[in-house]
Amino acid sequence: MGRAIKSAGLLQWLGLAFLILVVDQITKGLILVYYHPGEVTVLTDFLNIVRVHNRGAAFSFLAGADGWQRWFFVGIGAVAAVFIIYLLRTHTGQRLFCFALTCILGGAIGNVLDRLLHGYVVDMVDFHIGRWHFPAFNVADTAITFGVIFLLLDELLRVRRSRA
Repeated sequence: MGRAIKSAGLLQWLGLAFLILVVDQITKGLILVYYHPGEVTVLTDFLNIVRVHNRGAAFSFLAGADGWQRWFFVGIGAVAAVFIIYLLRTHTGQRLFCFALTCILGGAIGNVLDRLLHGYVVDMVDFHIGRWHFPAFNVADTAITFGVIFLLLDELLRVRRSRA
């Protein structure tokens, strides 16, 4: 594949990752401006909008650590972003794979940016059933989750094609 075509494909994926990042940062910015920490708006019987500061990772992993986790997670996110860009550059023709990586990239950069700017990730979506609450999450987390789902789907389809 020609270098110009690969560059165009990479730019397309990076543009989509940037769009995810922008939507993520706009929603987090609105929460920071209009909500106080812990403030809740009930939308339905199972969904609230909240303002939560997550100093840890998924499910608040390491949230209670002494502060070193901020830079640890920034480092992991930065390394992951570089690796994902490499994969996007070398696999531009694999659309589902690249779409999945792009979702993960946009979300990862969104959460890394939060850690750099605030020292924590801003979460705002609170899904619950009765008293059981799923940990609050944000647009970046949603993009990462969908990216992982699409990666699994891509692998299942690849295995299925190889058996045919």
